Amino acid sequence: MKPARFDYVHAESIAHAVEALAGAGGDGKVLAGGQSLMPMMNFRLVKPSVLVDINRIPGLDCITHEAGVLRLGALVRHRMTAEDGLVARHIPVLHAAMKHVAHLTVRNRGTFCGSVCHADPAAEMPMMTLLLDGTVHIASPRGDRTMAARDFLVGSLSTALEPDEMVVAVDLAIPEDGTGWAFEEFSRRHGDYALAAVAVLMARADGRMRNVRIAMMGIADTALRFADVEAALEGREGTPAAFDEAAALLQAAIQPNSDLNASADYRRHLAGALARRALAEAWQRTGEATGGTA
Repeated sequence: MKPARFDYVHAESIAHAVEALAGAGGDGKVLAGGQSLMPMMNFRLVKPSVLVDINRIPGLDCITHEAGVLRLGALVRHRMTAEDGLVARHIPVLHAAMKHVAHLTVRNRGTFCGSVCHADPAAEMPMMTLLLDGTVHIASPRGDRTMAARDFLVGSLSTALEPDEMVVAVDLAIPEDGTGWAFEEFSRRHGDYALAAVAVLMARADGRMRNVRIAMMGIADTALRFADVEAALEGREGTPAAFDEAAALLQAAIQPNSDLNASADYRRHLAGALARRALAEAWQRTGEATGGTA
């Protein structure tokens, strides 16, 4: 199929881009990588009247390290995130997750921020932004604002972004030095959307788990953090019994949907199995020099 007719704006600056979005009267879309947007336009699932291309705006294709965070600009491609030395050094769990993202052609064009904006419940980037206490930087004709990832991600393919706004960067908090991490994902084929995935961060102090963070995707309408499960593990020894208990709590907390790929019961079982494995791996990594703020 072919997309419906639309006007095209080649934005020269962020101000130009948001001005064009405002002029579209709520019917404009930003084009960065286009790996989700263009197929949806071709199938006429979305019919923007104006397409605002931001690919030549300078300064948006950088990953920078400042004040305990990595900032990923709106034109940072998946390939760049997967290969960047700052990501590998400071946030190895993100580096590991990027190996599961789609296929080569998609990684060459798709953008980290674009995936966060698309908010697909089976995509890695929204989940990783949630896990890493991400902050979304937003520009509009009214000025700039920031929003925590937990508030930005509203539901399946839904965010708190206004029609005349665009995301210019996402900040990801760098875990403290010695933080253990793990990423586990299951899909039918490598690069396919995940049936379920889990990411874990934790520290170790006096032989006990501290600062536990657990995020999952593929089992709800959006990526999830599990504050109750995290709290249940805080201060516990990293034993198989503790991980089994956490997995059971997680399974009880989720309400996955059934679809053509998997039943709700299967996704619930899979979530528990992946969580046990990830918690054990993260515990084993605590104390290793695999991340840090230096």
